[in-house]
Amino acid sequence: MSQDIYRTLARRLDALPNGYPATDSGVELRLLERLFTPEQAALAAQLRLTLETAEQLSARLGMEYVPLRKQLKEMVRRGLIAAGPVEHGLGYGLMPFVVGIYEMQLGRLDKETAELFEQYHRQAFGQMAGIQPAFHRVVPVNESIRRDLAVHPSESAAAIIADHQAWGVVDCLCRVQKALVGEPCPHPVDVCMVLSSRPGAFDHDETVRALTQEEALNTLHRAAEAGLVHSVSNNQQGLTYICNCCTCACGILRGMAELGIANVVARSSYVNTVDEDLCLLCGACVEKCQFNALELEAALVIHAQRCTGCGVCTLACPEGALTLVLRPADEQPAIPETHDDWLAARAAARGIDLSDVL
Repeated sequence: MSQDIYRTLARRLDALPNGYPATDSGVELRLLERLFTPEQAALAAQLRLTLETAEQLSARLGMEYVPLRKQLKEMVRRGLIAAGPVEHGLGYGLMPFVVGIYEMQLGRLDKETAELFEQYHRQAFGQMAGIQPAFHRVVPVNESIRRDLAVHPSESAAAIIADHQAWGVVDCLCRVQKALVGEPCPHPVDVCMVLSSRPGAFDHDETVRALTQEEALNTLHRAAEAGLVHSVSNNQQGLTYICNCCTCACGILRGMAELGIANVVARSSYVNTVDEDLCLLCGACVEKCQFNALELEAALVIHAQRCTGCGVCTLACPEGALTLVLRPADEQPAIPETHDDWLAARAAARGIDLSDVL
């Protein structure tokens, strides 16, 4: 009976644009069973992406208001459902598994859950990683872009930070997860950044270390110096985080490194170029590139189709021989304006009717 409850929730999550595909092994059900009680799974399977108050849910689901509100609050605390302000108070809604429920397990993730996710990633991630638009898009390191080029604010990590009023940092869940399964990543852990338009939003948040704007910019620079790739949700407005990713731990970028899915992340509008007069062929940039986009031959070869336009390699060059320039217009990715636009485009790509979950 309980397996049926988790199977219903799994189908509900897979009906979202993000996806939560089934596996032959059923590991997706064991993962949900690890996170949700049967009662929580049954309730989550009835929620929508559109936030509803406890009063509205009580009326729609025919459940008693007081115990329902208590259960909803507990599920929010455990990072199982979404919550946010709506017209008549606090609303609750269904949250995708990735990006969503899984990322909210920081602080609760243990070895068993980490191992289940590792199994699920290897068995199912390829089914949803190549669907467009991608989950994430790359944002280039600011210093890497040629100085005479105008940069759209949505493609500047520094501008994204400046556009917010509160900043914070948390440990990277992907690196925590890989360490728990015995495959630790050598990159820094405390570099995942969260953003808010509300001043002081993280001042009393026990899960987030609040930063000043200057500290946020320093964190960004520290991540880039470590060879990490800035990435954000694949839309222009309403950005709430900047991930600093690597192909050895990041659930999304591993899709490129381990599964060979070239479009697992949306490239930036920029591509690398080299000044051959300055290049010493030292290979420092090749070592930094996580996407095998650089190759040393008689000259430095740039494989433009593999280059994500992250700019990390430019920081490694001792001679300043590398810079990012705009890709040709027909190669620049179309970035959805809002998250709702992203949802609609991805739902269309998957053949999903969003009216079932909104």
